[in-house]
Amino acid sequence: MVYHLLSFFLNLLSRIPFGVLYFLSDCLFYLIYYVIRYRRPIVRKNLTESFPEKSEQEIKQIEKQFYHYFTDQVLESCKMATISPKEMAQRMKFTNIETVNAVLREGKTIALYMGHYGNWEWVSSIPLCLEKGVLAIQIYHKLRNESMDKLILRHRERLGAISVEMRKTARYITELASARKVSIIGFIADQSPKKREARHFLPFLNHHVPVLTGTEKIIKHYGFEAWFLDVRRVKRGYYEVELIRMHDQPQSLPDFELTAIYYQMLEEMIRNRPELYLWTHNRFKHAIKRDAKND
Repeated sequence: MVYHLLSFFLNLLSRIPFGVLYFLSDCLFYLIYYVIRYRRPIVRKNLTESFPEKSEQEIKQIEKQFYHYFTDQVLESCKMATISPKEMAQRMKFTNIETVNAVLREGKTIALYMGHYGNWEWVSSIPLCLEKGVLAIQIYHKLRNESMDKLILRHRERLGAISVEMRKTARYITELASARKVSIIGFIADQSPKKREARHFLPFLNHHVPVLTGTEKIIKHYGFEAWFLDVRRVKRGYYEVELIRMHDQPQSLPDFELTAIYYQMLEEMIRNRPELYLWTHNRFKHAIKRDAKND
């Protein structure tokens, strides 16, 4: 019953024209930012610690820009329920897809490093651009609410992507490799590991953060290609996405070097447009501030 109610509401919301949707987003911004004040202390703390070189006025400006974009991104993601493949392809452009497809035609699988930046939900539209027969897989963290989890998965897979729960990643990829299935696998790799699992730290946005290294291990074990997803927001509702090869021979790199390259590229992207990163998460809860660390 809950699932059907959520599905009905989301489908109704997704049919609202983009112009009206962004008017609703502007209203939602004022509600969330000024009235509800949703996670504002966490956002302010994250921004202040990440950009100590910026003034208080600059931090406040980024903060407001972030909340404006946050409400846009939430409502844009709702459009996944009904948006046509043609319109999605116009709004989410993969600029160098010919190069990517050439690699896939060689029989190579691509592991795609992603971050909580821009509209990562719309990246699930990449199957619209890929070579026929190539699998587009996204690794995801299952939501506690089963109805919401089921609904989001349905929309993520609507344009051809395959969702694989994080805890089933190893088994699924093993089966994939055994069957010699060419694929592109998206990993949102900037999540913070649990404190008891924090074994390796890297510099990121003025902190030393514990990092997940599972993506690097998979790439090295199976001989996958390592690419990074660079996202640019052209204007409201329009994005350009470039897939960038991170290293010609990732298997030759020392342990954790590929993960370090990922965090360097992610930080550069964030510094260019900080408002597009997901600052509401307590990303640095197990981190060490750089100025407090003896290098």
